[in-house]
Amino acid sequence: MTTGASTPTYPARPRRSRVRTFLPLGIAAWLVLEIWLLTVVAGAASGFAVFLLLVAGFVLGSVVIKRAGRRAFQNLNEALQRGGAPSGSDSGGNGLMMLGGLLLMIPGLLSDAVGLLLLIPPVQKAVGRYAERTFDRRIRAAAPGTLGDAFQQARMQRPDGKVVQGEVIVRDEPGGDTPRDQRPPLTG
Repeated sequence: MTTGASTPTYPARPRRSRVRTFLPLGIAAWLVLEIWLLTVVAGAASGFAVFLLLVAGFVLGSVVIKRAGRRAFQNLNEALQRGGAPSGSDSGGNGLMMLGGLLLMIPGLLSDAVGLLLLIPPVQKAVGRYAERTFDRRIRAAAPGTLGDAFQQARMQRPDGKVVQGEVIVRDEPGGDTPRDQRPPLTG
């Protein structure tokens, strides 16, 4: 029985990105591969050898994370004492070292291999450059009104590479000379 009321129209659901669609499948495949590799190595050597490999990876990963974190904290302290920002060249290496340490701590031989690769300085530099290029490309291609667009607008830089800080002043009346609230001028 119909009452004559129109059926509500719902807006079309936004399309899921490929990453959100395939990420769970990729994680499941990675877990199956890790378990399969552990059983193959346990069959070839012994279960105790696999256990020792996993424990050694965990210990090595924790040492790497601690060392990279300590170095990043020292860089931050030195930069704050100088009165500037931390240098971008070394901070990416510390982040990738921490990621490598985390991958070493995760049980599995494949994650250990990738973690060990991330500890090699030329690999760190290549991965860091690739990540920076990808990030910059995506930020530049951000649609107006998105978070990426806001981030791009906030990253206005001078030709010498320094970030220009500023503020937006909203005036009450058109042509008015005084802002709504007085703020101290920016010092650079």
